[in-house]
Amino acid sequence: MTIKSLFLALGLVIAGFATPASAFSGGSFPSCDAPQVLDYIQKRFDWTDRVLLQRGLAIEHIERPHLNRSTYGNEYWSIPRLYCHGTAHMNDGHKRKIWWLIEGGQGFAGLRDNLEFCVAGLDPLKVHGAWCRSVR
Repeated sequence: MTIKSLFLALGLVIAGFATPASAFSGGSFPSCDAPQVLDYIQKRFDWTDRVLLQRGLAIEHIERPHLNRSTYGNEYWSIPRLYCHGTAHMNDGHKRKIWWLIEGGQGFAGLRDNLEFCVAGLDPLKVHGAWCRSVR
């Protein structure tokens, strides 16, 4: 058995236990206001600004995190997604709108959830489209 076929077999076994439809019924799929979600957003924003953009900005805290909408997947289509919204208090004294998207089973190799976020006015490369459209 080759390494490639071993990984394929392991992926199929894991996929049998974690279908997209079951991602909303518990497991590792967090809510919008989960402390680990907000902490991850702050740390990743800080790293991105410090290493790549070098603007000296940081998120001090996120106020009123809440669910905007959700899409539930099933075993045949779609990926379960939570679209979240809040207000980011920045270290420069400004308050900015922030949106984030949590996708079930879309992390590295499909084993964990994925989290993407966008702070209004602070996406100079338009990674998430104009006005953070892809995570709204």
